[in-house]
Amino acid sequence: MELSNRQPVPETLEADVDQLVQRIMTGLSPGGRIILGLCGAPGAGKSTFADQLAQALGSDRAVVVPMDGFHLGHDVIKDSPKLDRKGAIDTFDVGGYRSLLKRIRSREEDVVYAPAYRRGLEEPIAASIPVPRDHPVVITEGNYLLAPDPRWQAVRAELDQVWYLETPDELRLTRLIDRHVHFGKALSKAVEWVHRSDEPNADFIRTTRGSADLIVRLT
Repeated sequence: MELSNRQPVPETLEADVDQLVQRIMTGLSPGGRIILGLCGAPGAGKSTFADQLAQALGSDRAVVVPMDGFHLGHDVIKDSPKLDRKGAIDTFDVGGYRSLLKRIRSREEDVVYAPAYRRGLEEPIAASIPVPRDHPVVITEGNYLLAPDPRWQAVRAELDQVWYLETPDELRLTRLIDRHVHFGKALSKAVEWVHRSDEPNADFIRTTRGSADLIVRLT
């Protein structure tokens, strides 16, 4: 008999935040910790979704650790073609991100401090997010959590589950353009950046959705 190497098709779930919180809590064992990854294309609403989940779970139980805290700093890429592709997969410190997740998973420290990313400043800010040992839910969100590159697969191994947030492209593109305008780009520059930089990244990220544990469509 020939064995198939195909991955099982992930479940697609249309649900609201409260239903998804219940799903998280059902999978949480007493005294345990869940590290949940949220993946999706730029503009899918990952940051907002992560914050909504954490708020619904409560600040004494959940904390959000964004992958964006591991953007390479401006001084590192200012003289490189990467500056014009900021947000692409090779413009992140994947090793540093994995190391942070390993520290969070081990729960050997009372508090682990994670970096944040300051939009407008467009720079990561070290040691900005405290992750207490007794918080049972850690939510991390980013574009490349399901990427097949071995370094990103090592990141995936530190996550208990990865959910892929699927959002209609029309809404996603509107959000992206509005975000770039809000943080200082002229409208024409924002549209150009979205189609030149964000959308090639989105095309790649879509190819990874089949590796998710769950595809989420928020209602």
